[in-house]
Amino acid sequence: MKKEFTLKIFEAFSIERWNDLVRPFEIIEMDKHAEKTVVAYIIAKYEENLGAKIDWEWLIYASLFDLLRKIQLCDIKSPVQTLIKNEYPEEYARLNDWVLERYKDLIDDKELYKKFEFYLKDLSSFSAEKKELPLTVKIFRAAHKYSTLRELEMISPVNETERLDSIRKELNADLQKYLDLRGLQLLITKQKPFEFLMRIEQLRFQTRWNQTPRVPRTSVLGHCFFVAILTLLLCRDSGVKMCAKRLYNNFFSGLFHDLPESVTRDIISPVKRATDGLPAIVKDIEDKIVSKELVPLMEKFYCDEILYFTSDEFMNRCVFDGCVLPVSFEELNSAFNEDKYNPVDGRLVRVADHYSALLEAGLSIRYGITSQQLTDGKANLLKVYDDGKIINGIDAKKLFHEFID
Repeated sequence: MKKEFTLKIFEAFSIERWNDLVRPFEIIEMDKHAEKTVVAYIIAKYEENLGAKIDWEWLIYASLFDLLRKIQLCDIKSPVQTLIKNEYPEEYARLNDWVLERYKDLIDDKELYKKFEFYLKDLSSFSAEKKELPLTVKIFRAAHKYSTLRELEMISPVNETERLDSIRKELNADLQKYLDLRGLQLLITKQKPFEFLMRIEQLRFQTRWNQTPRVPRTSVLGHCFFVAILTLLLCRDSGVKMCAKRLYNNFFSGLFHDLPESVTRDIISPVKRATDGLPAIVKDIEDKIVSKELVPLMEKFYCDEILYFTSDEFMNRCVFDGCVLPVSFEELNSAFNEDKYNPVDGRLVRVADHYSALLEAGLSIRYGITSQQLTDGKANLLKVYDDGKIINGIDAKKLFHEFID
């Protein structure tokens, strides 16, 4: 995982959205993509429950590639990009080629770069040929439009109606194409999945490292998505050909790993470690509150899965004979690297979580905004992993120190 590539992805924490309108809170590109991916998960789960086949691997990589594209094109407003796509498809294809070229020296993983190239070519072909979208692509686009609509709804109270009318009409018109999706129907009419999404959105308003000045400020939700992306990249660097379910579990475990904080709020690490017994107590309280406040908002067909993502989220584990088993990385590879065992590289998610925190602290210090909490946090993170100790195929110590070199 090349340092320069992760730093480029991290730039999405500094890209502001709706910056020509009144905003009651910071609306950041990373947070938008985080919410979009959560919405895509929810809609896809409804379709899967109805018997449809979802291309989860495509959706996972699309969440990364769409963010990479947005980082490069953030200076072109979305309506302008849409006009280019609809009225000048050949120019749209050339624009996507230009985006791909910007990452040529940042992505060392040739297979990943090729996947990105195919993704951008598909974007261009769907636009040029006006053909029927595959279901997973349709879900992803519906999630994009709906997450934009949610932002519009949140800024509406502080903006004059005249400023937003044309945007609202355009979004509503775009969403008409996706109203056959059951999950989207329930979200738009503010049913059960909307209540669940509202809780997840609270993570968008919670700032990490809240006790200290820091730039850029990062939300818990944006951090979760960044951890999911880092986990995906670390999976590719682990040297293991992971089964489809393992890749899926790793990514969404990263995305949902801080979900309990939507009802408990972020408790910073030094406070969690204030006493020897406090971490276990906090975890027990989180589990109880999640069971009481979040579980009733989830559908049965994805509730158990999300609880699997969030319970013992940093433990390598699998399911054998109906029981969740803690396992080593070697056991994951040799005995349980099959979909039927529901394998998860929890320790890899933890490395991604720590690496995200290191970037959050280290970059603020580099930008000249520092504090004792940030310098202590950075120093402690650099001491977490011993020299030469390999965590699920990753030399974490080397990875962390490459960032500060």
